[in-house]
Amino acid sequence: MNRRKNGTALVQTRPARLAMAALVLAATGALTATFVSGGGKDTADAATSLDQFVPIENVPPNVRNPRPAAGASTGRFTVDCGTNGNGKFSPDNPVAQPGIRNGAEHVHDFVGNLAITANSSDADLDASGTTCRNGDKSSYFWPVVRIDKTVRSGKQVQQALAQTQPMVVCPSVAKRLRAVPTGARGTVDRLLAELDRQQAAANQRMTASRGRIDAAFNREVIDSLRARRAAMIKQISTTITTAGGNQPGLVSLVDCDVSYDDMHARMPGSAHRASVKAAQAANPRIQCPAVRDRLPGVPGRALAEVNRNLDELDRQVSEANERLVISRGQGGPAFVDNAILGPLRAKRVAVLDRIASAIGRQAPRPQGLEALAGCTLDQAPSTPAAPSNAPTSAAALPDPQGPNLELPGNTGGIVRPAQVLIEYRGNPVSTVVPMPKFLRALTGDAKPTSRGPANARATWTCSGFTDRLSDKYPICPAGSQVQRVHDFPGCWDGRNVDSDNHRNHVAFADKATGACPQGFRAIPQLRITVAYDIARDVQVKGQYALDSFPEENHNPFSDHNDFVNVNSAQTMQRIATCINKGKNCS
Repeated sequence: MNRRKNGTALVQTRPARLAMAALVLAATGALTATFVSGGGKDTADAATSLDQFVPIENVPPNVRNPRPAAGASTGRFTVDCGTNGNGKFSPDNPVAQPGIRNGAEHVHDFVGNLAITANSSDADLDASGTTCRNGDKSSYFWPVVRIDKTVRSGKQVQQALAQTQPMVVCPSVAKRLRAVPTGARGTVDRLLAELDRQQAAANQRMTASRGRIDAAFNREVIDSLRARRAAMIKQISTTITTAGGNQPGLVSLVDCDVSYDDMHARMPGSAHRASVKAAQAANPRIQCPAVRDRLPGVPGRALAEVNRNLDELDRQVSEANERLVISRGQGGPAFVDNAILGPLRAKRVAVLDRIASAIGRQAPRPQGLEALAGCTLDQAPSTPAAPSNAPTSAAALPDPQGPNLELPGNTGGIVRPAQVLIEYRGNPVSTVVPMPKFLRALTGDAKPTSRGPANARATWTCSGFTDRLSDKYPICPAGSQVQRVHDFPGCWDGRNVDSDNHRNHVAFADKATGACPQGFRAIPQLRITVAYDIARDVQVKGQYALDSFPEENHNPFSDHNDFVNVNSAQTMQRIATCINKGKNCS
């Protein structure tokens, strides 16, 4: 096993405001809440931040692996993708919130795929470079851990929530469509407008939850909206395909979420971010005007050419984003403008002209596309994707800023992992089949407070104590590392690479037997172990914690991890063969 330890030093660049108190919401009339805190124990009050920390010796052994049966796959395949030495940090979540900029509202560590953003297509991911030594272009990402030596009272969280209107946030379908045939344009526009109306109606329902968190109500609103969006989005895809277009399934864009991002802006101390120079924002992203939703109906003979050029626009942006990661620190202040944004604009001008010409040979040439050529660094304040007639938050969530990549409520120095172990494992009762390329998967739940704890998973432990996992932050013995163990679902439905809630196409094996549910097949089960060298006094004082959504307030039970498989078919077959033969490979 090859473990790379680049970036092992503890990063504490400058003290900042608290980023780690436990979620404290008073059960008053104005702040009635249904939520999970205290590590998922349904407690309504965590008197001090230390209630979220536990000596690992006090956690009883609770990890029990099923005994392998005849026919089990007992091998193991490890991948070395480093510890994010490139500093690819982002508040995007391309799996859970595809197409939504700053969708996570907190910062993730990314390893593997260098180009990935919330808007990356499968082709973009496949063309990317990678940090993985074996060429694996998959993307593995998880929320960062920070150290902050100040303490915030629960009252401040209550006050922020009391002023917050929850918002329903949905991915934009219009900005992700392929070329829409002329004969389908009217119907598609009508269906897109209906999606906006559905979201606006859901937002209207959410006004009943102003100033409080109600997980059951949130699930009711989102589940109802998901069912209606799924039907409408399927109709859009069918309409385009029937009219001669090429529109693959859009299932990844079905799910919406309830956002409390206005809590970030209302947290005390948030105003100081206005004084942080935008140029200090590390790992910015390229932001280009959307083109797909600006096109008219495309004549049938031009569809293939327009789609090729739309894909080329996406590829150009992904290539530019990858270069931002690998060229950090190069050149002077004008380096990005001269070496990345300038050439990108020139390329986009040429592609946009080809799109206009392709349409113009069969129909009136679209005007004004050249105005969409210029791109910028994505460092301006952002707003959730919402229809224009929906309620809006009082303040936009800024991009991560400063040397610590801080967001309101998520402050302090980022702790770089000392080690990241990525391993694919077998199944105790059967052989495994290769994962399909571009499979999306997630584990844990970033929002057990606002969605309920059903999908949350205990992940915390210490090196030397891996027979026990805690839903609280561990305090480890001297010389022991703080660890997060993220186990992904090891069963697949055999058909889909994603689903309308990003979960139903995969499943966890039975805890007692290891068998997959009926209708599912065992795949290489991904486990990611992230280890940190954190000073013991920081642990004892409760001064480290996850970045999180605002309503979670650094709840350790909100830990999660996401994955997009971009292994080649040959590599994934090699992984499955190694595991099925009971070998240890890398």
